[in-house]
Amino acid sequence: MKIIQVVGRSNSGKTTFIRNLIPELKKKGRVGVIKHLGDHDFVLEDGKDTTFFFEAGADITSGIDVHKTVMAIHNNTLDETLHAYLTYGIDFAVIEGYKEREYAKIVIGSLEIDQCILRNPTIREVIQSIDRFNDFSQKN
Repeated sequence: MKIIQVVGRSNSGKTTFIRNLIPELKKKGRVGVIKHLGDHDFVLEDGKDTTFFFEAGADITSGIDVHKTVMAIHNNTLDETLHAYLTYGIDFAVIEGYKEREYAKIVIGSLEIDQCILRNPTIREVIQSIDRFNDFSQKN
């Protein structure tokens, strides 16, 4: 699985870039996206059964509707999520954030950071450079 990490300052255009990248990556395989939420929490909806199950300590709780499955996982880390993506058969894991990780990075904006291999690229440049990104496997 290729890790395509996208970093930059707040409001630099990372999310927009990733939204445009996803359809092009989908032409080559399965895509998963991990968003580093930083200093804010994703809020589970009050009063819902899946929230009660999560609050009761279930390691994983899921809700499935006619269009999607939503999962909440306790004590999760980036590495655990990447391993879950491998299990699900994801070919490209796009990570927004986690600047401190030692993966090859796409930088959006003027942020100076190590491991930058592309700065403010076009989607086409990313696709053409796909081999330059790190591989993640069960060994990681």
